[in-house]
Amino acid sequence: MELLNYIVWNPDMFAFRIGSWGVRWYSLCWLIGLALGYLLMKKLYEEQGITWQERVQGRKKVKVNVFDPLFIYIFVSVLVGARLGHCIFYEPDRFLTSVQGFVEMLLPIHFLQGGGWKYTGYEGLASHGGVIGMLVAIWLYCRNTKVPLWTVLDNMGICCGVTAGFIRVGNLMNSEIIGKVTDVPWAFIFEQVDKAPRHPGQLYEALAYFAFLIVVLFIYRRRGPASVGTGFYFGLCLTVIFTFRFLIEYTKDIQVAFEAGLPLDMGQILSIPFILIGVACMVGGPWMKRLGAK
Repeated sequence: MELLNYIVWNPDMFAFRIGSWGVRWYSLCWLIGLALGYLLMKKLYEEQGITWQERVQGRKKVKVNVFDPLFIYIFVSVLVGARLGHCIFYEPDRFLTSVQGFVEMLLPIHFLQGGGWKYTGYEGLASHGGVIGMLVAIWLYCRNTKVPLWTVLDNMGICCGVTAGFIRVGNLMNSEIIGKVTDVPWAFIFEQVDKAPRHPGQLYEALAYFAFLIVVLFIYRRRGPASVGTGFYFGLCLTVIFTFRFLIEYTKDIQVAFEAGLPLDMGQILSIPFILIGVACMVGGPWMKRLGAK
């Protein structure tokens, strides 16, 4: 293989530095994705007239903003879910078999063999765990604010592509979740990993998620705000994103050793339930609409 034919990839992990302190591209991409998702969700709430609710406090009726708490619910739950998902699904032997491992799962530190510890940040976040955490948070949010559950889920399905796309861009900047060795002309040589040309699986996913965002926004504009609350957009999101995730795994290298002995890797195994739930939501629109009214 002629290495000059491929894209050599070796970016600095830090987007910028101020003295000894710096912001990593990965963290920056997470924040950009969440911020854009927040702004898009806010616009959808306003279009659908659900940002404010009238409530009785004492003897007065007051308007309460029910959108603002959503960001906190989502931000915390996605990070916690993604972290726990990685530790439980991908590295249970490391994090669930010792007290030190359990502490490392919860805190962004690593214990040194000779004693002591160092700050590492959270090294390892799993998208499937993030989705599970997000769903739990949305249920709690709807329970507390009385916003219809299927309305929130559909709006989340419309917005999620932008956040998911930027997270994968962060993975690309980190040279992680790399693809298998290949000779396609657009292969990347991840110098922080090895000198072999590989599929840029992170880039495939990022482009797919951004494309999904454009398509789902087009559908929403054509169908209008009244189409939200049936479960269709939430189902479409799960079905399309996790079907693509299932297929793209064939171009990725395994992330942990035990996957080598499995007929499907962990990403594919975890994607199957989400695909089935997505299809069920898309075909069960009238039933979802009735549930959404409660």
